[in-house]
Amino acid sequence: MKIPVSYTFRNLWARRWTTLLTAGGMALVVFVFAAVLMLEEGLRKTLVDTGSYDNVVMIRRSAQTEVQSIIDRTQAALLESQPTVALGADGARMVSKETVVLVNLNKRDSGRPTNVMVRGVGTAALTLRPQVKIVEGRMFRPGASEIIAGRSAADRFKGAGIGEMLWFGQREWRVVGVFDAERSGFDSEIWGDADQLMQAFRRPVYSAVVVKLGDSARFDEFKRAVESDQRLTVEAKRETKFYADQSEVLAGFIKYLGLTLSVIFSIGAVIGAMITMYASVAARTAEIGTLRALGFPRSSVLAAFMLEAALLGVTGGCVGLFFASFMQLFTISTMNWQSFSELAFSFTLTPSIVLKTLAFALAMGVMGGFLPAVRASRLKIVDALRAV
Repeated sequence: MKIPVSYTFRNLWARRWTTLLTAGGMALVVFVFAAVLMLEEGLRKTLVDTGSYDNVVMIRRSAQTEVQSIIDRTQAALLESQPTVALGADGARMVSKETVVLVNLNKRDSGRPTNVMVRGVGTAALTLRPQVKIVEGRMFRPGASEIIAGRSAADRFKGAGIGEMLWFGQREWRVVGVFDAERSGFDSEIWGDADQLMQAFRRPVYSAVVVKLGDSARFDEFKRAVESDQRLTVEAKRETKFYADQSEVLAGFIKYLGLTLSVIFSIGAVIGAMITMYASVAARTAEIGTLRALGFPRSSVLAAFMLEAALLGVTGGCVGLFFASFMQLFTISTMNWQSFSELAFSFTLTPSIVLKTLAFALAMGVMGGFLPAVRASRLKIVDALRAV
């Protein structure tokens, strides 16, 4: 004989205030757990989406970031002349020789200074990055002291809005356009003409060379060619891989710190669920004895209490996940520890995070209900009925 599932639901409803408090405690833990996963995914997605699969980024061998990299003009010319590089509609090679520097700008809201990445790009930069589109103003003119700002940078930093002026590199720069990069890392950058930025910062070298391959499947061939060339001291990565690597340190820190906090909080939630279930067993001793006297086996009693605990966990999980989903409306910024520049990104909820969060909530409920359920199933009929 099996105890009907409706019995479990009626018991939860009969003790609805206790059920609500227990599920609420679990919901808070689930909220933290889901928010951490969403934060990590948002950071990863922002940087991965920054790159295009067909593009290849080349920086100096052993350099971790573009800021640390040096590629002289001779090497840049050799990389540009590789036969696997794609040709544009005008017959020009799809190459962007770029220089990357960090400048200090003040935030609009707090006035606090922070590092912002300024990227000097070539004329093919927008063609290489189709996700980047000018949404206000126009593209900067090559050879002029003009810059364009990512939407996030324009909103957050003083002087970065269209028509405003910024002073860096011993020169004044006019913001002539704002671009949208579909919430990728480029949204937090400022772009200008590479040659002008190199002159302003007295840098005779580039930081990176970005090329588009004519055939993406020939990446391994291209990589072998440039990395084995004795005249070159570069390493080549697909642009998606390059930016994914940039997120490893910060994403790892967020993940492990968040999961540590979630584990600590979950212990409290499990103990709370356990106390609730023990109290439920104590209050229903006579009821349990009656069920056993009616012929329901120990396994049915165990299953009924485990189901009750699991439902508490899933309920808390759904509530916590519901409120965590609203975090997608917020954009936060932090320093990317590898590039040392500020990066803006949003919380991102995915089906995988939903499944992980519900599994985590279910596990909390099951762990909290196991011992009380075992106790309920082991009550002797005679001892239980004495409580009637």
